[in-house]
Amino acid sequence: MKFIILAFIFLLFCYSLFSQDNILNYDKQISELIEDINKENVSILIEKSEYKLTVLYNDEKIKSYPVVFGSNPIDDKLQEGDCCTPEGVFKVRTHYPHKSWSKFIWIDYPTANSWEKHNSAKSKDSISDNATIGGEIGIHGVPDGYDNMIDEKYNWTLGCISLKNIDVNEIYQIIKVGTKIEIRN
Repeated sequence: MKFIILAFIFLLFCYSLFSQDNILNYDKQISELIEDINKENVSILIEKSEYKLTVLYNDEKIKSYPVVFGSNPIDDKLQEGDCCTPEGVFKVRTHYPHKSWSKFIWIDYPTANSWEKHNSAKSKDSISDNATIGGEIGIHGVPDGYDNMIDEKYNWTLGCISLKNIDVNEIYQIIKVGTKIEIRN
């Protein structure tokens, strides 16, 4: 009986994580929520445990989108090839159209904080002395016709944040080089 109760609680927990109920204003366009957007006032919050990217305007949560990550969505990125998404505060380095994933919003990983975590992991023998930190982490869409990977919470990237193409296209229009991006577990 205890097993059944624990299984039921686990299923409820999973449903709450994966339901769209925690997605704010997803059915509305950003332009409906903010008139005359000033890109200087836009920032992005990514919550890995919630599988959610939220656009903030003047530090107020405006709209959220479902996202997925690398095949290890829980841990913080410490080295190239660990398939983890880095945590911390980053900025948009640049953004451009991408032939495979609609758009690519390149973040400035690794930062000084990323290097501190990487070097600390080396000194603690958590990662190899030969490990490299990696780079080219960004926010991007999915291959055409694969929006279901987002709906099914399929963590398919090497550490990037992925969302539906229609969603990355909307975000792409309101960000600029230097836009703050915070990634939390």
